[in-house]
Amino acid sequence: MARVKIDNYAVAAAPRLGVRGWLRWGWRQVTSMRVALILLLLLAVGAIPGSILPQSPREAVKAAEFVKDNGWLGQFLEKAGFLDVYGSAWFTAIYVLLFVSLIGCIIPRCIAHFRAMRAPLAAAPSRLDRYRPRAAGEASDAPAHAVGRAIAELRPRAGWLGAITGYRYRVDERTKHGETQLALAAEKGHIRELGNLLFHVSIVGILCSVAFGAAFIYRGQAIIVEGRSFTNSVVAYDTFSSGRLFNENSLEPFTLRLDTFHAQFSLTGRPEDFAADVTLNRPGKDPEQSTIRVNSPLGVNGANIYLQGNGYAPDLTFTDAAGNVAYAGPTVFIPKDSAYTSTGVVKVPDVTSGDQIGLKATLYPTAIGEGTDFQSLHPDPTNPVIVFTVYTGDLGLDNGVPQNVYKLDETHLSPVHDADGEQAAFAIAPGETVDLPNGLGSLTWIDTPRYAAFDIRADPSLPFLLFFAICALSGLALSLFGARRRIWIIATYGGADEAVTLLSGAALTQPHDLAKATAELERAMAAARGAQPPEEEEL
Repeated sequence: MARVKIDNYAVAAAPRLGVRGWLRWGWRQVTSMRVALILLLLLAVGAIPGSILPQSPREAVKAAEFVKDNGWLGQFLEKAGFLDVYGSAWFTAIYVLLFVSLIGCIIPRCIAHFRAMRAPLAAAPSRLDRYRPRAAGEASDAPAHAVGRAIAELRPRAGWLGAITGYRYRVDERTKHGETQLALAAEKGHIRELGNLLFHVSIVGILCSVAFGAAFIYRGQAIIVEGRSFTNSVVAYDTFSSGRLFNENSLEPFTLRLDTFHAQFSLTGRPEDFAADVTLNRPGKDPEQSTIRVNSPLGVNGANIYLQGNGYAPDLTFTDAAGNVAYAGPTVFIPKDSAYTSTGVVKVPDVTSGDQIGLKATLYPTAIGEGTDFQSLHPDPTNPVIVFTVYTGDLGLDNGVPQNVYKLDETHLSPVHDADGEQAAFAIAPGETVDLPNGLGSLTWIDTPRYAAFDIRADPSLPFLLFFAICALSGLALSLFGARRRIWIIATYGGADEAVTLLSGAALTQPHDLAKATAELERAMAAARGAQPPEEEEL
């Protein structure tokens, strides 16, 4: 006969869920493990755009360029929060729902586990025939002595930790059948569920730590040229990002000076070592000399200073047509290959007369070639040469749109041409002065200091993340390798020829270890009473 499904809303007398019923149903759905796994997957998928697309809190210039270059798609992604994933409303909603779901799953399970730990053990079965019993005593062995030895073996001196975690057995000793039998029931394996709970609690702890760190973290990048200093303030960073609850006034004051940067390369140009000799100055303390290497940061007031990169910063001076110095100082060049072929720009907005001037440059540390066609053979500055091309016009520095300082915006610029109508380009070596075409001025290359790029980061959540990660791994190991089993011993009273002690058990998990555990218990009981232990069976 076919089953007919009846909609209770189609029956007038059927009960209705009501508001409380629907809320209860929704809460059960949110706190189900299935929904928790779905939310965890959504959280992982939602984090993918944060690692692919430029994020405005950390890379404001790149994010602005991305929106500009991609038209309506870039604007849509910006409004939808994909350029600020971790601060968007939808990512926060997934995060909070996952947090609530995990807590709703864990609390009832913790209560149930606590009650199970306190619940009395079930008595040993009356008959052990179906459990393949083993003889664990002799006819002359008193049942009380046999049970006592079993208790001593099943409950070693594990202390309070063993009692809480369930590492040792819980035992229950009872007299049965009109005091003709002494039965012992033992159980262990609650540590498996405890490990499961520890794992889930640790996941919640990791989520809380990540949220705490995201709120109070700060991270910044600073480029320091040899012989110059950096002051720990927001305006001194090249790029700076922080959590929503971070207070800029909480930055610890210090000054970091780059004394010397050491770079060692093999004959083939392979990097061997990078080291930055620095001097740290903090208020009220003596200057501290230190060396920062890759993967060997310097700790300062809860923050770590990492060595991230390096390169050359040629000291250039530009003199305009009127003889006034319009630009002077080290110019950071960004390496583009393993031979440290580097690119940089010189922007000269304040010229005495005429249009603004921009220069695109390429540095070849060990240059070979002629004219303006070079390539670099090695990262060391054995024969450095810089090739410049000149542009005039509007640099776009006054329109309010942030620019990349290492790029030249050619939107409102025009290349300068030489007498042959070709784009003007010229090469310069250290110590030389070159006149620009069309009487635009002159450029002098004074020196070639190095620079080091530092990443300064303070994340107060790292100790908590480490702690909860270790707890999560420990809980996972306990839940995977913890064995849940029960062991029963029945000792029968009677005459000297009728006393019998039987041993058996049941495995709720890992049944292949049960025979080994009962055999070990039998041998231990035999050794405790001074008898010859039975031979070890092939399991």
